[in-house]
Amino acid sequence: MKKIIRLSLVAALLFTGISTYAIDGTADFNLHVIKANGKMITFGLNQTQKAYLAIYDKDGSLIYSETASGKDGILRTFSLEEFPEGTYFLEVENDAKKAKYEITITDDSSVLSQKAVSSVYKADFAKNTSVAAR
Repeated sequence: MKKIIRLSLVAALLFTGISTYAIDGTADFNLHVIKANGKMITFGLNQTQKAYLAIYDKDGSLIYSETASGKDGILRTFSLEEFPEGTYFLEVENDAKKAKYEITITDDSSVLSQKAVSSVYKADFAKNTSVAAR
């Protein structure tokens, strides 16, 4: 019995450590859905001081945009109550990367995807532009 409890505790600590590492991230930006309450979505961008945020409908028409900034990251809450049912896209762009996330709105809720639908690194962001040839 003690062995089972010990293994369960080790497994719990392992999974907690993995999720903490994934959230912390030190790369470009990491979008994390914090909560979705009805038609309100809250998300955070870690390791990002400035980003361009835009919401598009499924046809690609711009609905909302802003330049967001924060000292230690960006935290935003959007109320999507006025949006009709359907699929929308949140586009997040900083100096290094542009990523698109899907937002699905139904009668009583909205869901922001945790994984990017598309992600593109900008070509002019290359840190080492020299090429060695032999």
